[in-house]
Amino acid sequence: MYFFLGHLSLCDILFITNIVPYMLHAMMEEGSRLSVSRCIAQFHILGFSASTECFLLTVMSYDRYLAICNPLRYTTIMDQRLCLHLVSCAWLIALMLAITTFLFICKLQFCGPNVIDHFFCDLGPLLELSCTDTSTVKLQILVCSISIVVFPFVFITVSYVSIFLTIIRISSTTGRQKAFSTCSSHLASVCTYYGTLFVVYVVPSGGHSLSINKTLSLLYTVVTPLFNPIIYSLRNHDIRGALEKYTKCHFKPKGIR
Repeated sequence: MYFFLGHLSLCDILFITNIVPYMLHAMMEEGSRLSVSRCIAQFHILGFSASTECFLLTVMSYDRYLAICNPLRYTTIMDQRLCLHLVSCAWLIALMLAITTFLFICKLQFCGPNVIDHFFCDLGPLLELSCTDTSTVKLQILVCSISIVVFPFVFITVSYVSIFLTIIRISSTTGRQKAFSTCSSHLASVCTYYGTLFVVYVVPSGGHSLSINKTLSLLYTVVTPLFNPIIYSLRNHDIRGALEKYTKCHFKPKGIR
């Protein structure tokens, strides 16, 4: 689990460093200039990191499935070799899909308006600036979105149905609580992350306004990477114990020693 969390943290760092500095600069200056090539590069890195996080969350759901549904065989199945293969596939497949999208977008021509009403170079605002036909790019994005979002989400759903059925069959209350605690952090991240991706990239753009699109984009580019360390850290007994000890030491009422 910690091996996968390390790669998830690396992916979140890539997310944050690609979006947040430019976003803060644009907000402080009430607008910012960006070349077309840099805008496309930002979206390419965004797509790569977003796809990688989808696949990593899928791999982590399989890890939780083995840990709860096949605990006696977990160490023999999820060995170091399989962990490396799963993580390598997540990064490589995401890179291949991002490069494919990058090549399609590079064929577009931008000769009309040059203002993006967004925090960063997202797909919708970028395609609106193109003066050429974008139907092929939209079709390619839809196919990639299904591969990146829908298929992994179905896999995660099936995994958690099996996990919940296994948890229900556990006789002791303590055992059920411990099993559910094992996967609750991952489940919270999946619900937040995939929910916003579905609305932004899978649901047709006419179904929501630009302001809603910008708000949802902030959720998966900033809020989810920000809360992932908090969610997973609070599930760790050592970190939670240190936090409670720090709170009692620095925020105890006056007169108590």
